[in-house]
Amino acid sequence: MSVQSVTPRRRFRGTPRGRELDPAALDRLRQWLGDEREEPERRRRDLLIEHLHVIQGQRGHLALADLRALAAYMNLPMAAVYETATFYAHFDVVHDDQALPPAITVRVCDSLSCQLAGADALKALLEAGNDPAEVRVLRAPCMGRCDMAPVVEVGHRHVNHATREAVEAVIDTGHFHPEAILWQRLDAYRAGGGYRLLVDCRDGRVTAEALLATLERANLRGLGGAGFPTFKKWRSVRDEPGPRYCAINADEGEPGTFKDRHYLEREPHRVLEGALLGAWMVNAEALYIYLRDEYPGLHRVLGEAIAELEAAGLAEPGYIVLRRGAGAYICGEESAMIESLEGKPGKPRHRPPLVAQRGLFGRPTLVNNVETVYWIPRLWQEGAEAFAGEGRHGRQGLRSFSVSGRVNRPGVHLAPAGITLNELVAEYCGGMAEGHRLAGYLPGGASGGILPASKADIPLDFDTLQEHGCFIGSAAIIVLSDHDDLRAVAANLMAFFADESCGQCTPCRVGTEKLLTLIERDNWQAADLERLARVMMDASICGLGQAAPNPVLSLLRDFRDALADQNVIVRG
Repeated sequence: MSVQSVTPRRRFRGTPRGRELDPAALDRLRQWLGDEREEPERRRRDLLIEHLHVIQGQRGHLALADLRALAAYMNLPMAAVYETATFYAHFDVVHDDQALPPAITVRVCDSLSCQLAGADALKALLEAGNDPAEVRVLRAPCMGRCDMAPVVEVGHRHVNHATREAVEAVIDTGHFHPEAILWQRLDAYRAGGGYRLLVDCRDGRVTAEALLATLERANLRGLGGAGFPTFKKWRSVRDEPGPRYCAINADEGEPGTFKDRHYLEREPHRVLEGALLGAWMVNAEALYIYLRDEYPGLHRVLGEAIAELEAAGLAEPGYIVLRRGAGAYICGEESAMIESLEGKPGKPRHRPPLVAQRGLFGRPTLVNNVETVYWIPRLWQEGAEAFAGEGRHGRQGLRSFSVSGRVNRPGVHLAPAGITLNELVAEYCGGMAEGHRLAGYLPGGASGGILPASKADIPLDFDTLQEHGCFIGSAAIIVLSDHDDLRAVAANLMAFFADESCGQCTPCRVGTEKLLTLIERDNWQAADLERLARVMMDASICGLGQAAPNPVLSLLRDFRDALADQNVIVRG
């Protein structure tokens, strides 16, 4: 019997692997975004997040069919589009088998300041009073309005000092657009001398060295938290080989911080002039402004202000590029912001190199905070010596303190650098809220640690708090009283860090979750908490994981008796 060899027939797929592209979805994208076949620049990777914002705005969510169409539109892998869309909290990705989200989204801020003002109870009332099929009620991280806590966002409209009745009134009216902002227009700013310094620099009447010398005499430092001398940063980027870029970090997501919003809402052109001066200093190819998505009203303000500059010939059309974040605290870290500007998930980069050496699109990039550049025109106009002459307790300059919590007058208070918490509360904040006694305070937002009332006479400035295990950061002051539950405070802060960790490195991703689990117990094992904190501080890639343990370490160091009074037993 003979055996015949049989060659197996090869089977070919009739269609590519994965879901097929819906031509109607692609046509819809071309209506919203423009035809990429005629305008290939619309395919640039750095436009991905902006395109996602457009789709989210049109549809109220991101369907997978739209993401597949966007991948084809931009000639990107679907995995890259999906990874970016799911990284950011403000994008609602809906899978093919999932129900669409309700038409109305209510976000209740759960930052510490809002928690102190009753956000948890407010959220419960809103959930009980609305049909979940029509209105979804979500927790949301800090919205940058801590002085008006509690805060709720309905669509894109914020309700300050929110109550159930106020929120439901907004829902009933259907007005979900950002609230109007009254801001200083270009003509009014120029009438007071605005943009004179920029014009003088461009025309050669003021040299780069003269401007750098002014910044050095004023001792202006980065006011986003790092405190690096501004003149040194400008000079270091200027000395790098071109082409170079300039980026302004307006993603102030640190709980308790709202000073950048304060200045942008009032004097956007002063910020823009300072930003353009930085761009001039380093001969930047373009100036990017990265604005947090929680400030939708400011997005409109800055768009109009930039249009005014272009119409007046003070900025070339397209030179200033306004980009939005999409709900990611980590993008306040400068390298994560650069990644986001490039249309990617905002994950911090390993260093070296620094962004001053290899930043946006791989080129040297000058990154400054909003308040830092706000001061540049004022320093020149008012004199560096006047700024440096301010200060208390041996410190120099002025600081914009974002104050919230248990005080009578929360808000942004411009006060001398080195002022103490006791002096700040008494002289600028109208004292403690009625019936409250100072128990402690956060000198630098969620990551800056917690100090007890016994240390309320320490000068508040860069370099004055490190010996106490804290730092001033962006000068976000949250005041606590004897009414507040310290374990709840720590749990709120740790939950924030656990939620906002980008997940890139294990010490931060796992450590924040583990710390939160450990402090939710009635018995705290100090040795375990400190050991875990040390691993996070030593091994995390960026400042989030390195600073996340600070609130817990502060309580172990300075609040053991207070914890015992609140039935928390600390062992070891």
